[in-house]
Amino acid sequence: MRTSTALFALAGLGAALFLGLAAAVHLGGLVGIDTAIREAVHRLSSPRMTVAASGVTRLGSLGPILVFAAIAVAVLIRAHRRGEAVLLVATLVAALAFENGLKYLFHRPRPAPFFGTDPSSYSFPSGHALFALGFYGMLAILVGRAVQSDAAKAGLWAATSLLVLAIGASRIYLGVHYPSDVLAGYLVAAALVAILLGAERRLQFEKVADRPPERL
Repeated sequence: MRTSTALFALAGLGAALFLGLAAAVHLGGLVGIDTAIREAVHRLSSPRMTVAASGVTRLGSLGPILVFAAIAVAVLIRAHRRGEAVLLVATLVAALAFENGLKYLFHRPRPAPFFGTDPSSYSFPSGHALFALGFYGMLAILVGRAVQSDAAKAGLWAATSLLVLAIGASRIYLGVHYPSDVLAGYLVAAALVAILLGAERRLQFEKVADRPPERL
């Protein structure tokens, strides 16, 4: 019960930080910071880094994530972890709904891209950042439940963190998002994952509470 309460509190904090960031973006308070970071990152560009960023950014695209999700769901169902399979699907559905809903709510135009073509959707928040943290983060949590070794868990979280950060950084490097877009995507994803995990814990608690006592 305490765990679910803490997760809901974390979700509330993420939502509050997102709303504060959204207000700052709407009022134009982050233009200078966004521009400075974009220019600093662009000065580090090179042909090899551009190829690497283009490859990494695909891992945050909806197509590859849906393929990975289908594989993960099939594995979870085969392992008789159907509840967790539903949790992973719910994460993707909610992430897609939030991405599209928030983009059309804020209507933030895209910055001029440094490399590649300008995406047709709005800029705030970054869908790649949202899906990266939402999907890969939730997947790491579910995989971590079956991992016994502390070293393996540390490696899992290190790899997941690097992947999520690399996907967000690639969007800034390619110039298709402002840094504040990426941060917003992370905040939405963190709140979403916390809400879903909190709901899962609350349901588990209620099931245990409703279970009739065993006869001695």
